[in-house]
Amino acid sequence: TGYFGKWHNGEQFPFTPPGQGFEDFFGFNNGHWNNYFDATLLRGTKPEPTKGYISDVLTDEAMQFITARQKEQFFCFLSFNAPHSPYQVPDKYFDKFKAKGFEANVAAFYGMCENIDDNVGRLLAHLDTLKLAENTIVLFLTDNGGTAGVKTYNAGMRGGKTSVHEGGSRVPLFVRWPAAKWTPHVVKPITSHIDLYPTLLDLCGVKAPSGPKIDGVSLRPLLENENASAWPERVLFTHNPIDETNKYPGAVRTQRHRLVREIKGPAGGSKAKANDTSATPWQLYDMENDPGQKQDIAAKHPELVKELAAKYDAWFADISSDGLQRFPIPVGHPEHNPVELHAPQAYPDAPLHFASGPGFANDWLTGWTDAMAKIVFDLEVVTAGEYHVELTYGAPANAMLRVSLGKQTLEASIPAAEAPEIPLPHRDETGKTRFRNREWARLKLGTLNLKPGPAKLTLEALSLPGAMGMDFKELTLTRR
Repeated sequence: TGYFGKWHNGEQFPFTPPGQGFEDFFGFNNGHWNNYFDATLLRGTKPEPTKGYISDVLTDEAMQFITARQKEQFFCFLSFNAPHSPYQVPDKYFDKFKAKGFEANVAAFYGMCENIDDNVGRLLAHLDTLKLAENTIVLFLTDNGGTAGVKTYNAGMRGGKTSVHEGGSRVPLFVRWPAAKWTPHVVKPITSHIDLYPTLLDLCGVKAPSGPKIDGVSLRPLLENENASAWPERVLFTHNPIDETNKYPGAVRTQRHRLVREIKGPAGGSKAKANDTSATPWQLYDMENDPGQKQDIAAKHPELVKELAAKYDAWFADISSDGLQRFPIPVGHPEHNPVELHAPQAYPDAPLHFASGPGFANDWLTGWTDAMAKIVFDLEVVTAGEYHVELTYGAPANAMLRVSLGKQTLEASIPAAEAPEIPLPHRDETGKTRFRNREWARLKLGTLNLKPGPAKLTLEALSLPGAMGMDFKELTLTRR
C-alpha cells in the first residue's frame, strides 16, 4: 500500500498515513503546502528535498511504487494537492491560459488542472507499459465541490467549497476496470465517498475485516448494470464543522430532494458557532426539477422538511456521540519522533492571532504583545521519558519565555532573530500575503520529563520584544 501527496487527516502518528496502515508514504500531512517547486516533503516521517513541480514529483513517486510492486497486488493512493491554492504552476501551463485573457489566479488554476490531466495520463500510460491496465481498478475523484478561491465553472450548481449546497459537495467519480467488461455509462442514483471502501472490497473479493459498522454500500451493481434494479432509496448527509461543536451548516440529500440549513445571521455572517438556528430556517429543493436550487419549496412541504430534519438530527447525534472536539496531540510514539507542535494546533489567548488569517497549515502566531497571553497545547503522552524542547520563532528583539507542563518549567532567554521571508513563485497577489515561508530561528530550551496520559503544555512570555512581539511557529519535542 502506498500513499503519495496531500494528507489532511492528521499531522502526528497514528493519524498519519503510516499510522493508518500505508507501508509507503511520500507527501505532506497538511491541508496545503506553500511551495510547489522543489518542495521538501516527507518520506515516512523524514523530510526529503525534491526537484521539480510537486504534481510531477508525486506522479513520479506513484509510478515508481507501481513499478516496484507490479508482480504483486497493490493499492496506490495518489492525492494531488493542486489545484488548491497557492496558485503556482510551470510557465507553459500558466502562459497558455493567461494568453486567453484570464486573470492570473484563474490562469494558474486552469494550468494546474491541465497539469493534473497530463500527470493522470502519464500514470495510465505507465499501467499500459507495464501491461497492468487490464486488471487494475482506477478511480478518479475530487475532494469537494467547486473551489472557493477562484470563480470558475461549476455546472450551474449552487454553492462551492465549504457550502452545504449541491455545488459544495457534488464531485465527479470515474471508475475504470477493463477486465470487468463494463459498458460505459453514467450512474444516476446518488452515491457517496463512504461507498468506496465497501465497493473496492467487493470488487477485489475481500471480506470486510472486523471493526466498526461500514456506513457505505457497494456500488458494484451500479457499475455492472446501468439499469440496476432494486437499488434502495438512500439518505446522505453533509456537515461543515466550522467549530468543534456546531450542528450546522448541514444538509440532507435524497434522490429527489436536498434539505439545507446554512445558519447565516441577519448581516450574512455565520452563527454556526453559537448553534443559533433562529436566523435561517431549513430550505428544501427539488433537485430533479430545480438542480440549480433556485426555488425554496420548504413552505410547500412542511411534513417532508420535518421528516428529513429528523433524519439529520438522528445522524448528527450518532456521529457526535463521542464528541467533536479536537483530539489531543499524541506524543511519544516511536514511529514519530520528534513531534512538532505547530501553531495552528495551539489554543492561543488574545491578542495572539494567525499571521495569514484563519490559521491554516504552515501559518504562525503573531501579535504577542501582551505578557498575559498564553499559548496552550493539549497533549496525550503515550511514552514516558525525557524530551528535548526546541522553539521555532522570530523576534525583533530579545525576550524571555517560559514553557510549563504541570509543575515543571523551563525558562529561557530568546535572542532576537529576524526570520526573513523566503520568496515563493506565486502567480497572484493574494498568494503573496496569505502563503508565506520564512527562515525561522531555532533555539533549544531544555528538557521536560513527561508521564503517560493527558497533559497541557503552556508557553508564556516573561518579557516581550517591544510593540512587535514574538512570532511563534512551532515547538518540537524529541524523546531521548
